[in-house]
Amino acid sequence: MCDTMVALGSATKDGSVIFAKNSDRQPNEPHLLIRIPRKRHPKGAQVKCTYITIDQVEETYDVLLLKPSWMWGAEMGANEWGLNIGNEAVFTKVKQGPPSLLGMDLVRLALERCRTSLEAVQLITGLLAKHGQGGNCGYERRFYYHNSFLIADRSSAWVLETAGPFWAAKEVKDVYAISNRLSIGRDYDLAHPHLVDYAISRKWCRSEEDFHFARCYTNELITAFAGAAQRENACSLRLQQAKGSITVETMLEILRSHEPKLEQNPFAKPSVRSVCMHGGGLVGDHATGSYVAHLTDELDTYWLTGSSTPCISVFKPYWLTENDILFSEDQEEEALQFWLLREKLHRLVLEHKVADLEGYRREAAQLEQEFLALAAAARAGGGEPAQLEAIMKQAWQRERELVESTVERSRSNPGTIQGSLWFRYYWRRQSKRLGL
Repeated sequence: MCDTMVALGSATKDGSVIFAKNSDRQPNEPHLLIRIPRKRHPKGAQVKCTYITIDQVEETYDVLLLKPSWMWGAEMGANEWGLNIGNEAVFTKVKQGPPSLLGMDLVRLALERCRTSLEAVQLITGLLAKHGQGGNCGYERRFYYHNSFLIADRSSAWVLETAGPFWAAKEVKDVYAISNRLSIGRDYDLAHPHLVDYAISRKWCRSEEDFHFARCYTNELITAFAGAAQRENACSLRLQQAKGSITVETMLEILRSHEPKLEQNPFAKPSVRSVCMHGGGLVGDHATGSYVAHLTDELDTYWLTGSSTPCISVFKPYWLTENDILFSEDQEEEALQFWLLREKLHRLVLEHKVADLEGYRREAAQLEQEFLALAAAARAGGGEPAQLEAIMKQAWQRERELVESTVERSRSNPGTIQGSLWFRYYWRRQSKRLGL
C-alpha cells in the first residue's frame, strides 16, 4: 500500500517539478537508503533481480534507491538525470503469473537505464512484454499484486498502470496522485496493443466504445479493502487546492496527513485510509519510508526520512554529491541499523513512553525548517558541492542526536500501547519479532 504524487512546473510555486511518496509495507520490513554509482558492465553480463536473472546493459546510471531490505529492487528512487519513479500495488482481474520481475525491480531497472520519464515508460513496458511481472511481494506473508508507476523527470511526468502483461499510460498535465488502484479510464495516451480486445474477450466490456481501463481491469473487492480511493482522493484534493503554489512543504504536509478520526491520536488506531498509514488492523500496512524530490534545472534536492511514520520523522536534505553520506550496497547492515534506530523511537511512541511527544515534535519541526532554509540558501547560491556536503553532514547528525537522545530518555519510562485488544496484541507481537 502506498501513495505517490507529482506536481509539474505549471502547478508549483517556483516552476520546479516536485515528486513525493510514502512507501507502505509491513511494519517490520526495514526500508533502506542505498546509493549505487554509475557502472560499466562487460558485454554479455547479466543481473540477478529479486527472482529472475536478465541481460545487463553496458552502462547503469548513478542511482538513489529507497528499498525494502530483502529485495533487489526499490519502492522509489532517483538517478543522476533527475528521473524519479515510485510504484504502487494494484489489484486486477488478470491472473498472477509465475515469479518474474517485481514492480520494485522495474523501478530500479528503469532508474539505472533511463534518462527521461517517457524513456522509462517504454523500458518498463518492454520488460513486461519480455519477462512479465510476478512473485511474492510480502516480507513476512504472501502478498501478490500488479503495479502502477508514477514517473517524473525535470520537465515531464507519466502515470503507467499495469494488469499482468497489459498496461495503459497517460502523460501528466499539472498534478497527479496514484494509490493502490487503477486510475486511468479512457483518456490514456499509450496502451498495450491488445488492451481493449482482451477486456472484450473476457466480457469485461461490450465494445471499444464501452471500454474503460480501470473499470474493466480492477478487482473491486480487494481494491476497496485497500482504502485506496480515500487516500488518492485526499492527495488529489490537496494538490488541486494548492495548484499554482505547491511547494516541498505542501508535499510534506500531505505525506503526514491522517484521516480525520486519527488526527487527535494516531497512535491508538490503525488507518488504511490515511496517507500517513498506521498499521495494526486486519488489513493494511504501515508507512515505512518517505521521500520528496525537488527537481530543477540547477539542482535536484531530495528529502528523506530513512524511517517509518512520517508524522514523527524529520525529512533531511540529500544531494547526489561525490562524497556520499548514504550507504552502499556493501553497507546494508549499516543501512539497516540506521532504520532500526528510528524504528525504536516509533515503537516507544506507540507504547506512550515518550513523555513529551509534543516537545519532541516541536524540536523535530524546528530542525526541519532550518534544513529547508539551508537548502534554499544553497540552491540560491549555486549549489556548490562542498556547501551541500556540509549541510547534509550537519543536518543528518543533528537529526540523529535528536532521535538518540529521545530514545535514551524514553526507553525506561512507564507506558503501554493503547487502543483495541487486537491493536495492542498486533503491535506487541510486531515489536517482539523485531527484537524491540
